[in-house]
Amino acid sequence: MNTPSQSLAQRRSIIGILSFTQVVSWGSLYYAFALLAADMQREFGWRTEVIFGAFSWSLLIAGLASTPAGILLDRYGGRPVMGTGSLLAGAGMVTLGMTHSLAGYVAAWTLLGLAMAMVLYEAAFATINREFVHDARQGISIVTLSGGLASTVFWPLTLMLKHHFGWRETCLIYAAAHLLLCAPLHALLPASARRVVARAAESIARNYTLQEAVRHPVFWKLAFAFAANTFIFAALSVHLIPTLQRFGHPLAASVFMATLIGPMQVAGRIAEMAFASRVRPQAVGKLTFAILPAALLTVIFLGQHQAAAAAFCMLYGVSNGVLTIVRGTVPQALFGRQNYGAISGALAGPSLAAKAIGPLAVAAFVEATPSPRWLLAMLLVVSLASLWSYLAAVKVPQEEAELKVAQD
Repeated sequence: MNTPSQSLAQRRSIIGILSFTQVVSWGSLYYAFALLAADMQREFGWRTEVIFGAFSWSLLIAGLASTPAGILLDRYGGRPVMGTGSLLAGAGMVTLGMTHSLAGYVAAWTLLGLAMAMVLYEAAFATINREFVHDARQGISIVTLSGGLASTVFWPLTLMLKHHFGWRETCLIYAAAHLLLCAPLHALLPASARRVVARAAESIARNYTLQEAVRHPVFWKLAFAFAANTFIFAALSVHLIPTLQRFGHPLAASVFMATLIGPMQVAGRIAEMAFASRVRPQAVGKLTFAILPAALLTVIFLGQHQAAAAAFCMLYGVSNGVLTIVRGTVPQALFGRQNYGAISGALAGPSLAAKAIGPLAVAAFVEATPSPRWLLAMLLVVSLASLWSYLAAVKVPQEEAELKVAQD
């Protein structure tokens, strides 16, 4: 039997491993593409839709694979699943770096999409919830705080590597990082059976199976809320700077305001760790979902003023940063810990599809209606629908709990 000090050491080891591998995984699988895409297009001579369409395809694959990956995480834990994901990431990066055909390019992004489902946040959250009897929420907050540094580290790193070596060699270097760093680190995760889940199950009122969860209206309300928010964040990640320019802001000022998002994501996560640890995750989610429509209203009416545009970017960053934690903590609070991986994986599927569709859908909207206020008004409607859906999702379990208390 583990002593308390050994248990603490093991928890710290898990958090340390996942924090590092999340930075590498997000940085190489997601953020690096934005800087490598132009070089790929220049060499291949393909249309922009082909280059970016394959990346969107990988996100759709990740969405389809997220539920099976979650089931495997519940059954076998993070060690084999995330380790296999790192091997797939390495294989996908090797394929991407060596391909000279469209078929090879699509195959590479298919492998990388499968890897994303097995190594990114949802997999890390499922591992933490499975292995931690206590402090799972704190562990999730720490890992997301570390993961928030991925773009900060990998954008300049990718620029340096592609400048000195080229985009193909950069992919091969990132393949080596997955094969030689992330895979061995994931192999150090506990190879435990379901002992933590069994002990934790005694302390909660209800553990839903995946089949029970997807039949419950709360699941679909929560899935819509997360997917709608992800649609907005994915769309703005591509279209924010041009939108700010359409309000009359110079390019340099627009870029500077956009760079506020990253630090504010980290600041939001730090604030959640410092001040929200004793607050129910559902309550944190209410504030997080409400911030985005307030931010959009600010920029719609005052977007021509730099202070208002900067305030929007800061609020947008805080909301996006804390939402990642909410995605990791609220499903466990509503559906229990026992089948967390499968349920959170199923919840992630629509969000990953929205992440793939968002930039393309908004690009078509902007082409038809170039006014920035019309675009932001459309996103405001989506954000209000997301807020309403989230409030409806967390209200139902509370009413059920109150009814149960009254009956007792």
